[in-house]
Amino acid sequence: PKPYILTTLLVALYVGAGLGSIEQASNGAGLVFCGSILKDFVLPKLFKSKKYVICPFIDMANHVGMKEEGNVAFEYFVDGYSLSTRADGAANLEKGREVHISYGPRSNDALLQQYGFVESDNAHDVYVMPPLREWDIGALEEACGRTFQPGRLQKLERAGLLGGTALAAEGDEDAFEEGVANRGRGVVVTRSAGIDPAIITALRVLVSSEEEWLAVGEAVGNLVTENSGGKENERLALVAAQKALELELESMATTLEEDEQSWKNRASLGMNSKETLALQFRMEKKKLLKETIFALSLM
Repeated sequence: PKPYILTTLLVALYVGAGLGSIEQASNGAGLVFCGSILKDFVLPKLFKSKKYVICPFIDMANHVGMKEEGNVAFEYFVDGYSLSTRADGAANLEKGREVHISYGPRSNDALLQQYGFVESDNAHDVYVMPPLREWDIGALEEACGRTFQPGRLQKLERAGLLGGTALAAEGDEDAFEEGVANRGRGVVVTRSAGIDPAIITALRVLVSSEEEWLAVGEAVGNLVTENSGGKENERLALVAAQKALELELESMATTLEEDEQSWKNRASLGMNSKETLALQFRMEKKKLLKETIFALSLM
């Protein structure tokens, strides 16, 4: 904003003093305006640069992942920030009630690392399991009642599916915590979308019988869509996914029920703030896994 005001004054002075024509002044002003827009809008997006600021008063607003009542915006031409109520949230506000804003679609990993709190039932929460190559294939075979055909793992290796999919692109600061956790290309489970669809494809390949495999032309790409390998193939793929999630839960030192009991008794147990946060974080991850297992059972 300041460069625009200064440029306008210089243009007026330039023309008023007879130093040049209005066309010359306009060309110079146009270059300044274009350069300012390039610097403020184009280059930051091109190089994905970000700036973090402390906003007095606005910093007092707490985060909620969904249905926030407040909206924070940068007002470019006044060089400041504003906090306003959202049109779809203002109707629910009452006098004296807290106004929440959203810090963005952040998992509990990001909220804990960057802001020091955990959000219950976070719609954007994420869990990263070990990659498919590290799953207990024997346990999956037992759960499915099938011996997986030889050569399927090699097919998945060539298709790049044994390592899952990376959640965050390198250099993405807003998702750095998931990116770090998933450098081993683990299997991503989200509250919004469930288990990574690419892994369901891999499981369709893995559980397919010889007849089912021949029916899809022995091509991984032909098993991308739901029921593409047949209803029984789809059922077994979901069974395998459920079993993998159950094994992940069983590998943990405590159950969700035990953690919830500890949460109720946290005061009598003498838990400090860090221990309380760690417990809450652990509970949210287990809840996410259990919800995903339940959702798979309904499919």
